[in-house]
Order: sequence, then C-alpha cells, then structure tokens
Amino acid sequence: MLLDLKIALASLSAHKLRAVLAMLGVFLGALSFNGVEHVAAAMYKNAEAEAEKLGPGLFAALAGQVRFTREGGARNQGFQRTFTVQDARALEAGVPGALGLAPFLTSAMPIRAGGVTVTTQMVGTWPAYVQIRSFQPEFGRFLTDTDVADMERVVVLGRKIAERLFGAPETALGREVQVFRARFVVVGIMEAKGRDLTGTDQDEQTFLPLSTFMRRAANQTWITGAYLRLAEGADLEQVKAAASAILRERHHLEGKKDDFSLLTPSDAMQLRREALDLVQTLGAITSVISFAVGAMGILSIMVLMVQARRTEIGIRRAVGGSRGHITRQFLLEAGIMAGTGGACGVAASLILVELVCALAGFPYVFEPVFSLGTMFGSVLLGLGAGAYPARQAAAIEILDVLSA
Repeated sequence: MLLDLKIALASLSAHKLRAVLAMLGVFLGALSFNGVEHVAAAMYKNAEAEAEKLGPGLFAALAGQVRFTREGGARNQGFQRTFTVQDARALEAGVPGALGLAPFLTSAMPIRAGGVTVTTQMVGTWPAYVQIRSFQPEFGRFLTDTDVADMERVVVLGRKIAERLFGAPETALGREVQVFRARFVVVGIMEAKGRDLTGTDQDEQTFLPLSTFMRRAANQTWITGAYLRLAEGADLEQVKAAASAILRERHHLEGKKDDFSLLTPSDAMQLRREALDLVQTLGAITSVISFAVGAMGILSIMVLMVQARRTEIGIRRAVGGSRGHITRQFLLEAGIMAGTGGACGVAASLILVELVCALAGFPYVFEPVFSLGTMFGSVLLGLGAGAYPARQAAAIEILDVLSA
C-alpha cells in the first residue's frame, strides 16, 4: 500500500495541471457546502440572540392582526382601536403565570433639539417596560410611577437618538427636547441594544410616560398593545388560550375574527428558521451540483490519464505489478485529488465565513462535524469517481501495450 501511495503521489506531481483541474470542482463544492452550513449556523445563533433581546418570558398582546415576514420583520395588517389599558390589566389578572405588565403606545414622529430634527419611534409605556424587555438605561433613569401618575413631560432617549441630537449621549441628561409642540426634559439614555427579532431598532426609540402620550399628546383611549412577563416554564399554549378568551369576551367578538394578535419570541423564531432552512436547502442543492461537477471532472481527467499512461501501466504489469496494485494506485490518485480539493475548500470556506460574520455582525460559529464531514465526503466522492478509470487501468493487458 505504501508503494502504491508513493507511485500515486509521484504521478500527481508529474501531472500537476490535470490534478489541479480535477480538484477544482471538489474545491468549489466543499467551499459552497461548508460555507453555507456555517453561515446558516451563525444566522441561527444570531436569531437566538435577537430573541433574547425581546426579554425572558415575554408575551405580547397587540391590537390588530400582526404578521411576521420571512425576513423577520413585523407588519400590522389591520390596526384596531379596541385595545385599552383596561384590557391589559385584565390580561395581567387572568393570564396564568403573568408576573408583570407594560402596556405601550407607539407612533413614529419627529423630535427636535436645537436646530436638529430626527424621526423616532415614540413609545409611551410604564416603568415595568425595562424589566420585561431586559432593556436598561445607561445614563440617568427610566420612567417612574410618579411620572406616569402625574403625566410628567419627561423622555428617555434611545442611544442613537441621543447621539444624533446631542452628540455625546451623556450630555443629553437634563436637556430639553421638543415633542408634540411641547418641551420635555431628558431624564435618561438607554443602553445600546440594536435590532430585536421583529426588526425594530431599539436604539431609535424614545420613551415617555404612557399617560402623557395618551392624554397630553395623542388624546386617545386606545393603545398599541401590552407586554407581559411570564413565569419560567409557563405553558404558552395555555397562556395564549387564556389571553384570547379574555380579549374576545372584552371586545364582544362572538362569531367574529380576532381584532388582536398574541405573540411570543418563538413565533418570530419559527418564521426566521423557515427562511434559514430555505437558504440552507438552496445552498445544499448548489453544493451537490458543484460536487457532481467535481466528480465528473475527476472521472474525465482520470480516464484521459489512463489512456495517456498505457505504456507506464504495461511496464508496471510486466515487472510484476498486479491488477490490484494498479487499481489501488488509481483509486489513491482520485482520493488524494478529491481529498485535497475538499480540504482546501473547507479551509477557504472558514476564512470566508469569518469575513461574512464580521461584516454582517453575526457571531462566528465553527462546527467541526460539518468540516470533517465535508472532507470525508470529498474523499468518498473521489474514490467513487475514480472507480471506473481504475478498473479500466487494471484491465490493460501487457500484450496490448507491446503491440501498440
């Protein structure tokens, strides 16, 4: 076997260009497959991290029919004005395992400071919002019960909003901003949080007391929805059933469709996973095609090499080389070419994945099973593609070579 290996390596060294061309298809297949699998794993991990940003045990009840797109964003397909703070309180009292409540009202609007105006997502809410959404102020404070009770004109700025209005976020504390043609005092700056699983950039939000938003600004009685924090291990199906029964009864929806949506992070995760599964499947199909092209390349080049080396094969047979030796030599050549192409493809894909993750902001994930499996599969592919040429080489008779 060792002698066969030495002969195979010497033969590949003597035909470098053919060997490189044979490796190319396998290289591309390994690059594609291993790269797609690792990028998909990184995207899965990133989606899980985004789900954690929504807060542990989060349950949301929203006005209207909200749907998640496959890209992960949320879209309201029919906003309703039937959701009230009283509905939110009823949910907190009636949903099993509810530990906290933060009703909220959102609207996109301009906010001004000095000569700078930016558009922000205004969020009117209660103090419990920071605990339920795991989102804390970095400078200053968040809203208090007194702010809500007294309808105070105070705001807490998202980090990006603070930077755009005042430059350094910490300098915004105590400054005034203009919202709804009224002046509000900045009492806090939120920590950098980034986008959550719904696609909302939490650093572009501005928070103010819900009562101030509803009475002094919007002059309305309805809200966008409510966040509930659930006890660990709460049965989500039971929670959804209880919340649905409460809201349907309060909204008098007997025989009618729901005018609300009940969502958990797992709902958004499910559609995100479906989208990633599709990407993974398409990547696998592309990889299979690349591997098939690589196998055909090895097969065709090995057949040409057998024809070009008939004299060499005949001499080996004449000096005592058996058919088994010839077969092993050509199988080793095919396996070495495919294995080398696969290993190079895996190495290149890991470098590419690290670059993609760095540019996209995904956590880098290395899965040894994918890489080792790709290299092992490449070797098997080469052996399969080299089986026919090896059999052709072993079938060459000494007399046929001498008479040629």
